[in-house]
Amino acid sequence: MKRTALATALALSTLGAPVMAETITQSSPKSVVATMDALQAAVEGAGATIFARVDHGAGAAKVNMELPEAQLLIFGNPALGTPAMQADIHAGLQLPLKVLVYAGEDGTVVAYESVPTLFDGLEVPLDAEFAQKMTGALANLTGKAIAE
Repeated sequence: MKRTALATALALSTLGAPVMAETITQSSPKSVVATMDALQAAVEGAGATIFARVDHGAGAAKVNMELPEAQLLIFGNPALGTPAMQADIHAGLQLPLKVLVYAGEDGTVVAYESVPTLFDGLEVPLDAEFAQKMTGALANLTGKAIAE
């Protein structure tokens, strides 16, 4: 698994220090569609709810613009998301969870933001069981999506 840390500076005069955002990326040996199909099957198999599957490439084509093949899966589990929102209602701005699968320069890439990144600046306890389960679920589900 390839982990890419992206530095993100916040213009908050009271904090002054940049916040480190982490996007987790993994290479998939499959096509974008096959990887997304496998991810969707894994999410459904885990009992989570799929809210949307967004085809960004198709959207771009509809307005006569080009974009590499890219799809986003939006999904969640209220048993995990609700406690996060109980801790800080603003967690609802980050939930449900999202995974992007796209055609990169060297093949298919699966990407998602780490749980600490999702809840950065919020009163969501990252050591709570639900946050740990979210982290594990994202790793497990994306791992199933890229498995051959």
